Amino acid sequence: MRKLTNKTTAVWLLILAMIFTGFGSASAASFDPAAEEYAVTAEMLDSKHPDYDEGAVDLIGQQIFRFVELGGNVSTLSSEQASAMEGYYDRYESSPFFALSNLWILLCAFLVFIMHLGFATLESGLTQKKNTVNILFKNVFIICSGLLLYAVYGFNAMYPGDFNGFFALGSAITNADYGSTDISYGGAGLCQTGFADFIFQAMFAATAATIVSGAVAERVKLSAFMIFAVLLVGFAYPITGSWKWGGGWLDQKGFHDFAGSSVVHGFGGFAALAAVILLGARKGKFGPGGVKPILGHSMPLATIGGILLWFGWFGFNGGSVLSADPSAISYVIVTTSLGAATGGLIAITISWLVLKKPDLSMALNGVLAGLVGITAGADQFTLIGAVAAGGVGGALVVFSVLFFDKVKIDDPVGAISVHGVVGMWGTIAVGLGFLTKADCEATLGVQMIGTLAIGLFAFLFTFIVFGALKAVMGIRVSEEEEYEGLDVAEHGVPAYAE
Repeated sequence: MRKLTNKTTAVWLLILAMIFTGFGSASAASFDPAAEEYAVTAEMLDSKHPDYDEGAVDLIGQQIFRFVELGGNVSTLSSEQASAMEGYYDRYESSPFFALSNLWILLCAFLVFIMHLGFATLESGLTQKKNTVNILFKNVFIICSGLLLYAVYGFNAMYPGDFNGFFALGSAITNADYGSTDISYGGAGLCQTGFADFIFQAMFAATAATIVSGAVAERVKLSAFMIFAVLLVGFAYPITGSWKWGGGWLDQKGFHDFAGSSVVHGFGGFAALAAVILLGARKGKFGPGGVKPILGHSMPLATIGGILLWFGWFGFNGGSVLSADPSAISYVIVTTSLGAATGGLIAITISWLVLKKPDLSMALNGVLAGLVGITAGADQFTLIGAVAAGGVGGALVVFSVLFFDKVKIDDPVGAISVHGVVGMWGTIAVGLGFLTKADCEATLGVQMIGTLAIGLFAFLFTFIVFGALKAVMGIRVSEEEEYEGLDVAEHGVPAYAE
C-alpha cells in the first residue's frame, strides 16, 4: 500500500485510540474492501472522467473509512481504496462541509417558514379589514396542522423509497431513521441529517393550503376550510410530490422541477381554482355594471408580505440545492433574484399601460410571478433564461388576473394566476432549450405532461373533497356573516379595535 500523507495521521491516531478503548471491537468480517462492489479505480477518482460519480465515490470512501475505523486491516486496502478513504475524510470528516450543509438547510427551512408570515400579511393586506383575523387564523392553523401531519404521515408518503411510482402509504418519522449525523443518510447529493431534510420539506408542505387560503378569502366557512386543508396537505400533496421528488413516475420520465413551480405552486394554484369555482364570488364583486373592485385595507401590510416572500424564496430555492455547494447555491440565488426583479418590472410596465395607472398590487404579484416562474429551473436556466422566465411570468400574471375577473372567477389575492398559471409556465419553460444550459436534459413534452398531471390531480382532488364538504356541511358563510365580516362572525373579535 502506498504511504499515506500527513493529513491522515489524526485518522490513524483516532482509530488506534478507539481500538484501545474497545470501540473498535466490533467485527468487520462481513466487509471485504476488495469486493467488487467496493472497487474504486483511479479513473473514477478523476473528476474529469466522464463516468465519475462523486456521490458514489464518497459513499465508498465512507464505507472504507468505517471499515478501518472498526478495526479492519489497513494492509488489505488498495492504493485507490486508500485514496477514496482519504478523499472522504478530507471532504467530510476533517472539514466543516457536512456541518455547513446541514446548517444551510436548516437556515433555509427557517427562511421558508418566514414565507408563511409573508403569505399571512400579503393576504390580509389585500383583503378587507373585517376579515383580517380570519385570514391570520387560517395561516396559523395551516402551519401547525401541516407540520404535524407531515411528521406522522406525509414525509414518508412523499419520499417512500421503492414504490409503484404513483402512491405510497406514509408513516411517522422516527429517531432510528433520521438521527444519523454523517452522509450515510443521503450521500454527498443530500448532505444533511434526516431531521434537517424533514423540517425543510415540511415547510414546503403547508404552502399548498396557504395558496388556497388567499383565493377563498372573505367568504369561506372556517370549519370547512380547516377540514379541507388537513386533507390537502396531509394526503394529496405527498402523492404528487412523490411523483417527482420521491422518485416516482414523473421523475423516471426525466421531469424537472427543481424547487416546485408545479409540485408546490402549480398544485396549490389549481387546487385554489377548483375551490373558488365551487365557492363562488364575493357578494358585490360582479354585477350589471361589470367588475367592482373590492379594495384591500392595507397596502403597507401587503407590501411587507410580498417582500417577506421574496426574502423567504432565497431559502425556498437556495435550500433545494440540498447541500452547501457554494457554486450551485450562488447560481440559484442569482437566477432567483433576476427572475423576481424582471417579473416585477414587466408587471409594473404592462399593468401601467393597460390600467393607465401604476398598480402596487400588480407589482407585488409580478415579483411573486417572477419567483414562481424561475423556481422549476433555477438551477438550469441561463442568466438570460432566468430573465425571460421571470419576465414572461410577470406579463402572464397581469393578463391572467384580468382574465379571471372577466369570466367572474373571484380570487382576492391573485393566487390562481401567480401560482397556478405561472407555475405551469415556469415548468414548461425548463423544456425550452434556448432558455436553459446546454446539459439540461428536460424535454418540452415531459415538462408539459408533468405540470398538467400535477395540476389536474390537484384540481380534481379539491373539486371532489370540497364538493363533498359543500354537500355535507356547506363551505360558505351566510350573506349576513359575509357582510358583517368573518372576524366578528367566525371569531367574535375584530382585528382592529375602534
